[in-house]
Amino acid sequence: MSTAFLELRESRMLKNPLRLSGQYRRPEDGVLVREVRVPYEESTTIRAGEATIERAGRAPRTFPLSRAPELAGLQDSFGALLSGDRSLLESLYRLRSDGTRQRWTLQLTPTGAELAARLQTITLYGQGAELRCIETRMADGTEPQRTLLASAARAADADTVLDGDGLARLCHQGVSAR
Repeated sequence: MSTAFLELRESRMLKNPLRLSGQYRRPEDGVLVREVRVPYEESTTIRAGEATIERAGRAPRTFPLSRAPELAGLQDSFGALLSGDRSLLESLYRLRSDGTRQRWTLQLTPTGAELAARLQTITLYGQGAELRCIETRMADGTEPQRTLLASAARAADADTVLDGDGLARLCHQGVSAR
C-alpha cells in the first residue's frame, strides 16, 4: 500500500515554510516507509523497533524507537488502521469518531503514559474510504503538524502557494487552498 503526502514544516529560521512531498509506503506488515522526494530525497524506514533515515551522500542513521515513541505510535496506528485492527488501536489509544461516512474524523488519544507525555492526539480526517489528512498535536503545545494524503496532497499541487492556513483548510474541510 502507498499514498502521496505533503507537509509544511515551519521554523523561525525559515522565511517561508518548508514544503515536503513524497510517498508513504507499507511494503509489508510491521514496516512503514516515508520517502521525501521534494525538496530533497530522504527515506525513513520504521521496522522492528528501529527507525533508519537515509539520505544521498550520507551514511544511514538508525536509532531505537524508544528515543521517539511518537514514531512507534505512528507505525502501530498506521498498521492497525490499514489492517482494520480495532483492538490494536484501542490498546494504544482512546478512540473518538465523528461525522458521516462521506466526511469523518477519528481522534486517537494515547493511553500509555510514555507516549502521552509527548503526544496529545492524532486526528485522522477522511472522506468516504479515503484518509485525507493526519493532524498530530504534541503535548508541548506547539502548532499541530498536518500531513495531507492521497487526493488532498494532490489538490495542493506544486503551483499552489500553500501556507499553514491553506493546509489546515485542505486537512479539515477538503476545500481548495487556492
